[in-house]
Amino acid sequence: MEVPKINILDESNKLLHQVSKDVEFPLSEEDKKRIQDMQDYLECSQIEEISQKYNLRAGMGLAYPQLGILKRIFVVVNAREDGTFEKHVVINPKILSFSEEMIYVGEGEGCLSVNRPVEGIVPRHARVTVKAYDVDGNEYQIRVREEIAVAFQHEIDHLDGILFVDRINKEFPFKDADKMREL
Repeated sequence: MEVPKINILDESNKLLHQVSKDVEFPLSEEDKKRIQDMQDYLECSQIEEISQKYNLRAGMGLAYPQLGILKRIFVVVNAREDGTFEKHVVINPKILSFSEEMIYVGEGEGCLSVNRPVEGIVPRHARVTVKAYDVDGNEYQIRVREEIAVAFQHEIDHLDGILFVDRINKEFPFKDADKMREL
């Protein structure tokens, strides 16, 4: 598999702190190709031989704002134990509901736009139900949990101009960790 050429903005870019606009359908062929490239890039980043060969940081999600495009589109690609990938294309997402249970990623959340180590926890809902559209403009609902729920919330934040580092308590980076479940 060839790694698509994707230019991911760094956290210092002001575009990452702007709110994205809803997408109109039908999608352009350019958008469809970009979405496929994003999925391929994330898949390559999670395959050890490819990520080492091309010096890629492993990523699970990527949002349009990270590419400098303020449209409400993101993809999530998650490696399964059997070597296949669970893939989600999410356009114009709206969170319909979420669990009261809060979780956080024990080793810390990461982001392909944040190229530095970050201490602290990011409180996330353990489960979320999202309404969105696929590449063909078909509406769907999905309930995601655990790591995928974290990824969806992280990427929806990108669409709203929020980086995960913005969600870490500046004075007490591990505040309320005892009230949440660690992933």
